[in-house]
Amino acid sequence: MLGAARGTPTRLSDFRFLTTSPCHVNLALELNFELPLTDFNMADEVKIDGQTFHNRLSSLNSAWKADRRSNDALFAGVSSFVVLMGKNEDAGTYQKSNAMHYWLLGYEFPATLMVFTPDALWVVTTVKKAKHLEGLKGGKTPLEILVRGKDPEQNAKHFERCLDLIKTSGKKVGVLAKDTPSGPFIEEWKKAYGEISKDVEEVDIAPALSLAALAVKDETELRYMRDSARASTGIMSEFFVEEMSEILDEEKKVTHKQLTDKMDRKLDEPKFFQNLKSKLTSDFDAQQLDWIYGPVVQSGGSYDLKLTAQSDENNLHAGTIIAGLGLRYKSYASMVVRTYLVDPNDAQESNYKLLLSVHEAMIKEAREGVAVKDLYNKAISVIKSSKSPEMEKHFVKSAGGGIGLETRDPVLAINAKNARVLKDGMTLYLSSGFTDIENPKPQDKKSKTYSLGITDTIRIRRDQDPAVFTNGAASDTGSVCFFFKDEEEEPQPKKQTKKDPKVGAVAASNITKTKLRAERTTQADEGSEARRREHQKELANKKQQGGLATYSEAVGDENGVTQKKFKKFESYKRDNQFPSKVKDLAIVVDEKASTIVLPIMGRPVPFHIQTVKNASKTDEGDFAYLRINFLSPGQGVGRKDDQPFEDPTAHFVRSLTFRSRDVERMDSIAEQITNLRKNAVRREQEKKELEDVVEQDKLIEVRNRKPNRLDTLFVRPAMDGKRISGEVEIHQNGLRYIDHRGSKIDILFSNVKHLFFQPCSHELIVIIHVHLKNPIMIGKKKAKDVQFYREATDMQFDETGNRKRKHRYGDEEEFEQEQEERRRRAQLDKTFKRFAEDIQTAARDEGWGVDIPFRELGFNGVPNRSNVFMQPTADCLVQLTEPPFTVLTLDEIEVAHLERVQFGLKNFDMVFVFKDFHRPPVHINTIPVESLEPVKEWLDSINIAYSEGPLNLNWSTIMKTIITDPHQFFKDGGWSFLAADSDDEHSDEEEEESVFEMSDSELVVSDESSEDESDFDDDASADEGSASDEVSAGEDWDELEKKAKKKDREGGLEDEDSGKKRKR
Repeated sequence: MLGAARGTPTRLSDFRFLTTSPCHVNLALELNFELPLTDFNMADEVKIDGQTFHNRLSSLNSAWKADRRSNDALFAGVSSFVVLMGKNEDAGTYQKSNAMHYWLLGYEFPATLMVFTPDALWVVTTVKKAKHLEGLKGGKTPLEILVRGKDPEQNAKHFERCLDLIKTSGKKVGVLAKDTPSGPFIEEWKKAYGEISKDVEEVDIAPALSLAALAVKDETELRYMRDSARASTGIMSEFFVEEMSEILDEEKKVTHKQLTDKMDRKLDEPKFFQNLKSKLTSDFDAQQLDWIYGPVVQSGGSYDLKLTAQSDENNLHAGTIIAGLGLRYKSYASMVVRTYLVDPNDAQESNYKLLLSVHEAMIKEAREGVAVKDLYNKAISVIKSSKSPEMEKHFVKSAGGGIGLETRDPVLAINAKNARVLKDGMTLYLSSGFTDIENPKPQDKKSKTYSLGITDTIRIRRDQDPAVFTNGAASDTGSVCFFFKDEEEEPQPKKQTKKDPKVGAVAASNITKTKLRAERTTQADEGSEARRREHQKELANKKQQGGLATYSEAVGDENGVTQKKFKKFESYKRDNQFPSKVKDLAIVVDEKASTIVLPIMGRPVPFHIQTVKNASKTDEGDFAYLRINFLSPGQGVGRKDDQPFEDPTAHFVRSLTFRSRDVERMDSIAEQITNLRKNAVRREQEKKELEDVVEQDKLIEVRNRKPNRLDTLFVRPAMDGKRISGEVEIHQNGLRYIDHRGSKIDILFSNVKHLFFQPCSHELIVIIHVHLKNPIMIGKKKAKDVQFYREATDMQFDETGNRKRKHRYGDEEEFEQEQEERRRRAQLDKTFKRFAEDIQTAARDEGWGVDIPFRELGFNGVPNRSNVFMQPTADCLVQLTEPPFTVLTLDEIEVAHLERVQFGLKNFDMVFVFKDFHRPPVHINTIPVESLEPVKEWLDSINIAYSEGPLNLNWSTIMKTIITDPHQFFKDGGWSFLAADSDDEHSDEEEEESVFEMSDSELVVSDESSEDESDFDDDASADEGSASDEVSAGEDWDELEKKAKKKDREGGLEDEDSGKKRKR
């Protein structure tokens, strides 16, 4: 079997032979040698893309002609140029002629001569290679093929025709001066060309070919470079970093050469590239990869930042480690270099940060229209303006160049003199570095001098920053600095900015000094009540105006609920999927397909279980009747069975009844259908319950140091329902909880909505609580809240074995225990709070911080089933002590309504309505009336509009009305109907007070008769209202007394009153 060898698969001179032994074991012998294409029949494998060939040849000629019409600045006035390909002695050497062959044909054609003119392309090659080129004829640019054979005279005539073409085209001919082709074919050409060499002027055409042909890449070329870059960064970040960390952590003795050999062998593992985090294209072929640089690993004071560097036999040194590699995929190259610092001192870390800022400045400067030298000058200016301008002398003289088909194109060399202009589509490798830096505090003898280097492959873009192909290998200080020493740095105190106490979600004035609710004032101050009422009116107006602006048009859900969509269920796709039992024309319950197959008029008819409402079986005499009811419109069923239909006006089968003498079989079928229906409903419920569960991205673990962790704590909800202690670790993009069994819970920072720290003051546990944006699965249940806690009770700290207890008795021992517990709680709070702040620091880009409950503002209530202590925070209202937890985000609340607020009741309820009207309101019931004024003050301070009323409202009906047409709801006054109840209550109180505004004499009489009136019911206020009307009519007290007695007799109250008088 004949197949292409690994390395450069498009090179027609590299092959791998595979032979099969009789025992069916494949033996592979890899051979790499140079032979002309004519020696093998490769017609089935060589496929030249004709469209690409003609497009690229036309673009080259267009650029050439345009340059001739201007001032010949690029092609230097050449009228023809020659690309000569001989026998390649080194398969890894890529010269300009190789690049031109790959660019035009996708292959190298050894022993081939190409003569380019503005109007045609002439090719001299062998018979077999000429066959592959015949299909390219007929394009916009004429292609002339001269076939070489065994006749020397005929071959010489072909060369003569090419020489005549060169002479007739003009005196200037372009050549690739730096290319060094060899072989018999080259010798023949040199001999023939020597005859006219004196008559023509040779011009090096390499810069023109770079800029006009090779430098600007099309989309196909860029895709190959992206795959090459991803493969390079994959080996760097997902293999080398892991291998290096293991070597350093375990203090193994491994040489640079051994380490690079392991990296080299990765090219023989296709599965490695399939599992890379930076996904490659679907048609990626690892056999098309080949090394163009390295891999190179350097450490221990000996560094070389040139492309010619090689790994030596010295052991890997735990200090400054520079690793670099470059891969070629389908002939297109990419390069990446990274520097890793092991236990660096401040000077090394500072110099690396400077180099990183220089490198990033160069990348940002690279865009279309910018001269190449501006990139280098930008780097120098950043160094000069830094705190270490002396580092300029250590900066590399050349900071990269062009890359693509060539490993390094010197035409785009990045230095201080190159004035060539960058264009969209060009690709460069940027190589920033400091060489031979003196280490002021060397860790050992090999750390006295060190170098730093960063290399990335980028693509120039128009009007935006370049695309960095190699950003898969991180270069920030957090990713390249490794700390293996056990010394812990003291945390630097953070500067706390002073905040205005009047600004924030919780005003500082609301935090009372007393810790006892009984000591708080329960009577509202009249001034604060008036101010609060005025502020609430402003908030209500803002809500009304905001609602009208948001719902400016009539939008909503019909009937106040989201309309369900008609679902189609498929039982079988083909007839051969029916169960074999249907041949008997019997009722078959197919659990696998969730289908019931019923015999109807001699045919098996399938019904999906989702179309079945229920099934029942009854006995009459010797027969058993099986009745199957189906879902259909117009049944008058409840809201739970509001199944939508595609065409409700169609004819539906509501039920089918089957009769049989086999009673047991009918029982079995009815039971099977019922169980199948239950399982289908259960699956639908589980699917609906888990539809908001998201699959998180992978956690990126910290590899260069030990992760910050907090141990000996528990998690809620517990995994598998078992309470087992574990530890929490902070990684690059999230948290990981690991218990002693090895079970893990990963929480990504991007999925965290709120982070809370609740101290153990007045509590039995200290808590770090994470509230998520989307639920995650913990075990078999979903969870939107994950809590890490540790108990702070004495049971966790048994001191019965302390010898001091023998000599201490009574109050002294009890006092010492109290002091110890107070100290222990303070230490717990300090440890957990510091860890929570470390989490906030690690997730500083996510925009959330640590939130701590204000216990002074807390109140008791029942958000679920049990009475718990609710506590406001800066952004939320929470209950974190007892599951199920409650976390309400204040920014998501539209309004709050206080229910059952009336004289004589000891408790009231609070309802929060969310801005998302589809979200059901949250109730917190049975709040003590002593907390009424503090709750009002808190709601007012966080700018939440609230109202109050004496009754509980039917919120499901209210929200259904709002959702039906939010525009009409706000047009009719919005939430003013809630405030109307509050105003009515206040107006009733004012009317009641106005009744009692009498003269002093009337007040005395009223006091004397108050004992009799105390037996009246709640309708007394209405009677008092009517009495006031009669008083205003001018009737005196005696007349009123007579009328009152008359009404008492009519109502049967006279005996009761007289009885009371006799008792008195």
